[in-house]
Amino acid sequence: MKSNLRFNRQEWAGAFGDMGTDFPLIVGMILAARLDACSVLVMYGLMQVFTGLLYQRPMPVQPLKAVATIVIAQKISGPILYGGGLAIALIMLALTLTGSLDWLARSIPKCVVRGIQLGLGINLALLALKDYAARDGLNGYILALAAFLIVLLLLPNKRFPAALAVIGLGLVYAFVFKVHAADLTAGMGFHLPAIHMPTGQDILSGFLLLAIPQIPLSLGNSVLATRQVNEDLFPDRPLSIRKIGLTYSTMNLISPFFSGVPVCHGSGGMMGHYTFGARTGGSLLIYGGMYLVLGLFFSRGFEKVLQIFPMPMLGVILFVEALALMTLVRDISADKTDLWIAFMVAIMACALPNGFVVGLIAGVLVHKGTSYLLARR
Repeated sequence: MKSNLRFNRQEWAGAFGDMGTDFPLIVGMILAARLDACSVLVMYGLMQVFTGLLYQRPMPVQPLKAVATIVIAQKISGPILYGGGLAIALIMLALTLTGSLDWLARSIPKCVVRGIQLGLGINLALLALKDYAARDGLNGYILALAAFLIVLLLLPNKRFPAALAVIGLGLVYAFVFKVHAADLTAGMGFHLPAIHMPTGQDILSGFLLLAIPQIPLSLGNSVLATRQVNEDLFPDRPLSIRKIGLTYSTMNLISPFFSGVPVCHGSGGMMGHYTFGARTGGSLLIYGGMYLVLGLFFSRGFEKVLQIFPMPMLGVILFVEALALMTLVRDISADKTDLWIAFMVAIMACALPNGFVVGLIAGVLVHKGTSYLLARR
């Protein structure tokens, strides 16, 4: 197969298009569960490189959002987190090998998938506005406003990619207000990931606490919605549900044994990378390389290193990714029934506990019910 890896300015800019989503979740899990920063960062970087080489397009790797939220909120221990990742991998592998994922893909209509994407986009946009931009007080708001203006001016510009300008602005801000070069050099040192062997009890606890809430969200966003975004952005390069399920499973079968956090694919991540310029797997090799460098050489001073990525700056990247994800709903706007179902799913996803699960099930039932009634007329 002809290699589809480029490393031009657009790929460098697109490499950071999903950073606003995943970096804060990774940091949150490391701090809440007292994880080994080297292991988490190195394994996360390796998974980015793995999917970049395999898919030859900006196929994202992201932390599992439901898992990350529970771990951060409840301070779940590292061993249970690793056990949960392995449990999730085994469930997804079983669904893939039995053909259940393909059956779900045939059973869930496009308007429901669009509703999931719309709901996810709304959630991400609110997170960017209410949480990320508010960090650092007035200085943070000024940084966020300046970064957003840069995006508006440069997003269509291939010569001066917007994401690189925003990252550069964030670095300047960080070194002026938050961190000194001496802090980074003091934390330098070579480290390798720690080997970990999950126990049966950890896998069981991880299944009950983490896998059950995560799997429905993964089915909707990590598998079905990601495949749909790939069809939107790369119609000449289709992806099978089976392949997505297998790479999802493979990453989580490997990562727990090296103390890495559970990961997935994601429609928002692909949209984020693409929006800021990425078109090939080169962007993921660049992005993964950043995590490898941080993990291998700077993980000892992790709490200082994370300061070079200001949250208001990440919030702007996240907000633009969210807007791009929400606009995908426009392709069903001609069908009012499908559009209303997508809106219903999105509102449920945003407003209800376990909203993505409830919205997915309700959307499928309403779609089948309306289709039946229309066919009876």
